[in-house]
Amino acid sequence: MNTRRDFLRLVGMGTASLVTGFLGLGQAYKALAKSPTAASTAPADKPMMNIVVLYADDWRNDTLGVAGNPVVQTPNLDRLAGVGMRFTQNCVTTSICMVSRACLFTGTWMARRKGLNPWNETYPGLLRASGYHVGHVGKWHNGAFPADKFDFGRSYFGSHWYPRKGGGKIHVTQRNEDDALEFLRTRPADKPFCLTLAFFAPHAEDGNVLQYRPQPQSMELYKDITVPVPPNATEESWKRLPSFFNEKNVGRVRWHWRFDTPEKYQTIMKNYYRLATEVDAVCGRVLDELKKQGVLDNTLVIFTTDNGYYHAEHGLADKWYPHQESIRVPLIIHDPRMPAKKRGKTNDDFTLNVDLAPTILAAAGRPAPAAMQGRDIAPLYLAADKPAWRTEFFYEHPTCGSADKIPASEALVRKDWKYFYWPEQKVEQLFDLRSDPREENDLAADPAQAKRLAEMRKRFSQLKAEAR
Repeated sequence: MNTRRDFLRLVGMGTASLVTGFLGLGQAYKALAKSPTAASTAPADKPMMNIVVLYADDWRNDTLGVAGNPVVQTPNLDRLAGVGMRFTQNCVTTSICMVSRACLFTGTWMARRKGLNPWNETYPGLLRASGYHVGHVGKWHNGAFPADKFDFGRSYFGSHWYPRKGGGKIHVTQRNEDDALEFLRTRPADKPFCLTLAFFAPHAEDGNVLQYRPQPQSMELYKDITVPVPPNATEESWKRLPSFFNEKNVGRVRWHWRFDTPEKYQTIMKNYYRLATEVDAVCGRVLDELKKQGVLDNTLVIFTTDNGYYHAEHGLADKWYPHQESIRVPLIIHDPRMPAKKRGKTNDDFTLNVDLAPTILAAAGRPAPAAMQGRDIAPLYLAADKPAWRTEFFYEHPTCGSADKIPASEALVRKDWKYFYWPEQKVEQLFDLRSDPREENDLAADPAQAKRLAEMRKRFSQLKAEAR
């Protein structure tokens, strides 16, 4: 029988040591933050900074309690944001699992480098060559897992449940936790470490009619809650998409799997949120282990995800396209060098998945390869004066299967306006995000916006060329 104690253990609310650890950590940070840039004044014998990347799947920017989500419980990630910085305009340059993961490792747009070669220009490859103990746990999704490239490698994904040695089953998120803690507890004490913990959850099991299968002890979560339906999750919103979107579109097919009745919507979303809360609990236990080992105050911790996700907006499921729901993802950074006055704050500059590899390398004292197109994010919280930063970026996504199934899409993204281009159909769209944040009113044919459309089309072409 599942008890309330089981429930509290799952969501991390009953883990007093974790709460205490974060409260104590706040005091430690006050000492670290006495100078504006702790990195510039660190003693020469200070250990090289450890790296932990907590990387979830199909999780968009507002699936966090701290981001204002009225339903999902993410107490551990909320606490991490409280002692770090949350980047509210963080986006991916391609919203699909495989490509986005390659962008994370390589720091490049898809157009520049299709895949992970050369490996010695990825952050795991460079850190291992620099003496780091490097591990990867969980989802890989870029061809065969290269176990020989890691000191500790455990790759698996695609199912929420796996056979357990000796009988029974183990949930993929529990397996992620077990492997991550094994890495941390067996690592060499005399070497810096880098762990990428790549969760499969809350990705769906696309071939399973249930889609989302959380652990039994999670089923009390959200049981008596009605999950709000987004205002643009309507048939009218679906019909506002370009005419080449049809019932063969994979996003529409999966909408039928998950969201085409009110009852289905509630069941799917509650199980999706249960999986997210399970991931949050594992993040908390990893942070607790780092604190227990006394290394959290010398560890860069990054929480982010591979792509956003439609919760039935535009009559779609999944990701791929340039809408806000698809491209915006969470980013929380805990950096021991961060000044106290910056901790617990948010930043609304455009940060991207391609920025994380150079950020990681800089924290480790390693230069980024010339091929990396992203930028070190740390100056946004370390520099006394705010550095010049991007105000727009190029988004790209290839055709998958066929133009009927997942059509190619590209975009120029700004905070106030967004330009879409569908290359196979040669269709343009233009959205005023200030008055139309849900991207339902296409202004590309509006004569009053002809000048803006021409300017954004030209700038889009420039950024597209630069990405290549």
